[in-house]
Amino acid sequence: MTQIISLFAVFLTIFIFGMTVMRLGLNTASQEKFKDLLLRYTDKTWKGFLLGAVLTAVVQSSSAVMVIVIGLVAAGLMSFRQSIGIILGANIGTTVSTEIITLELNQMILPFLIIGFIMILYPNKWSFCSGSALFGLGCMFVAMNGFEALAGPITELSWVQHFLQRTNEHILFGLGLGTTMTAVIQSSTATTAIIMSLMHENILSLTSGIAIMLGANVGTCVTAVIASIGTTREAKLVAFAHIWINIIGVFLFLPFLKLFSEFVILLTHLPDVQIAHASVLFNVISSLLLLPCAGLLAALITKLHGERAIKF
Repeated sequence: MTQIISLFAVFLTIFIFGMTVMRLGLNTASQEKFKDLLLRYTDKTWKGFLLGAVLTAVVQSSSAVMVIVIGLVAAGLMSFRQSIGIILGANIGTTVSTEIITLELNQMILPFLIIGFIMILYPNKWSFCSGSALFGLGCMFVAMNGFEALAGPITELSWVQHFLQRTNEHILFGLGLGTTMTAVIQSSTATTAIIMSLMHENILSLTSGIAIMLGANVGTCVTAVIASIGTTREAKLVAFAHIWINIIGVFLFLPFLKLFSEFVILLTHLPDVQIAHASVLFNVISSLLLLPCAGLLAALITKLHGERAIKF
């Protein structure tokens, strides 16, 4: 059992390392430009929404975008109200990575790693950024193969079987599991990747997998909360908005989870791809539903947390 858990921890580390390296390259290439774009094109909520989606799809991290936004709001360069559209867009942009890891690119793993490593060593900014993206992506695919190989042995452990059984029987248990996992490992993409591996081996039901994925969307808000500690009142409101937007989206979907699962099954017969598609659909639908209410959301969050935000 110890060996299996240790191997799982190794692959999880490789996956998170791969994401970090890939994001490092992308951030190095354009972080200052991203800040400039965020400041220039967020005067309207819908502009912030589109920009948040595009920038997060490029950076492959909603947390990174949230940290930048919190920094801009804390510096007084952006208002809390402007951040709402960006948060909604960022939730959509972050789903690109889950779609990428469903691609059948196993034969490209070694070329990605070798070419990426060589390009990182070359003393050129463009080469470093491109190499980091390739090398990081290669690491993520290595980890995904590892997760899939370990899915069977891990589920033979009695306590894991008990855990998964509870998840298959109780949606709220899956929701809590996804929230906790993501809060601990600080990556909703990594949590979703683990779910996809279990789904690929037909260990989790689709409804349970979606419930864990929904929880992961809530758990990822922890990064924004940490980034807002010690900042201004408005910056803390951004973190609160991130939490509430994801919680509202989850509870909008919960009553229709079985119906939603049946619809996702119609899109593809591959279980891991079903989770990736479900993640995209959930974030797109919930963000579009909340977009017209951005002003109301900002007002409610300010009323709920305006004074309290100063105190932590």
